[in-house]
Amino acid sequence: MQEDTSKDIKNGHFFSPSKGNLEFKEVIKEIFNYIQEQPEFFYDIVVGCDSPSSDKPFFPIAIVVLRTGAGGRFFLKKMHYPDAYLKRFMHINWKNRILQEVYLSCELALSLRETLEKEFGPGRKATEDPRFPKNISNENRDKATPNFNYQFQYIHADVGEQGKTKEMVKEVTGLIRANGFEPRIKPMSFAASVVADRYT
Repeated sequence: MQEDTSKDIKNGHFFSPSKGNLEFKEVIKEIFNYIQEQPEFFYDIVVGCDSPSSDKPFFPIAIVVLRTGAGGRFFLKKMHYPDAYLKRFMHINWKNRILQEVYLSCELALSLRETLEKEFGPGRKATEDPRFPKNISNENRDKATPNFNYQFQYIHADVGEQGKTKEMVKEVTGLIRANGFEPRIKPMSFAASVVADRYT
C-alpha cells in the first residue's frame, strides 16, 4: 500500500485488497461495477478513519460499500503528512488525532458524495424502489437511483461512550452532522474501528 503525502484527499491511491492501488476515479468505477453486478441488493456506503498513537501519526481512511446481507468491499487511503507539516500545524495528542480523523472523513465523504451523485445520476428516495429492504428504518433511508439502490448517510468515528474518548463524542458527532452526514460511534463504527484500524 502506498502512503500519500498530498493534501488533496482525492489525489494519490486507494488500496483495494482485490484490485491493488487505485486512483479515485477508478474507485468510483469499482463502486459502479460492484453495484451493477447485483442491483437487486440495497447498498450502504460509509466512510471512516483511524490513526495510531504516535508522535508521527498517519491516517488510514476507509470507504466501505456494504451489500446488505451479502458482504462488501472497501477502499483505503493512507494519509501520511511530512514532518514539517506535523510540526507546524499539529500538536500531537490523542484529541487532535481524533479531530483530524473526523476532518479527513468529512472531506472524503463530501467529495465522494458529490462524485457519486454526478456519476450515478440524480437521486430519488430509496423507499420508492420496491427492492428497498422493508426492515430498514425510515431514518436510514436516503437517496437511490433506479439502477443504484444505495444510501450514503453515515460517517464512522473512532469514539464511544466508554473510555477516554467519551468526552469527545458530542464534539465529533456535531462536526459530522455539520457536514451533512449522520455519525456512528463505537461499537457501531466498524469502518473506523475495524477496517481502518487494521492498517494503522
